[in-house]
Amino acid sequence: MKVGVFMLVGARLKEARKSKNLSQEQLGELLGLSKSAISLYESEKRNPNLENIVEMMYILGVSADYLLGTDVIVEVQNASTPSYQTLTKEEMAFINELRKDRILYEILFTDHKRGVEIIKQRIG
Repeated sequence: MKVGVFMLVGARLKEARKSKNLSQEQLGELLGLSKSAISLYESEKRNPNLENIVEMMYILGVSADYLLGTDVIVEVQNASTPSYQTLTKEEMAFINELRKDRILYEILFTDHKRGVEIIKQRIG
């Protein structure tokens, strides 16, 4: 069994920490880590080990899926072999907003490059 590489979503760690009114230093103390380690996790320059992620879950009251940005698992079928991808809640919210604009949504599925260009023009 191959173990995949995971990446903590720093913004989510920071949001969860702040929602518990904890400073980086306080969270670090609870985990037996330095303030700088927490800062590195939040800036995504370093990843915590599995044990620290489990401790963060209990301390912050969030799931590992939330911290890792794997809120939604979708099945992607191409050719004959299905595969699975993860989407964050933010990505799902983005897709749901796109669905409200039926014309743009259809363009994205029929002509990806054109759809991306339209989005760039709208936000640009």
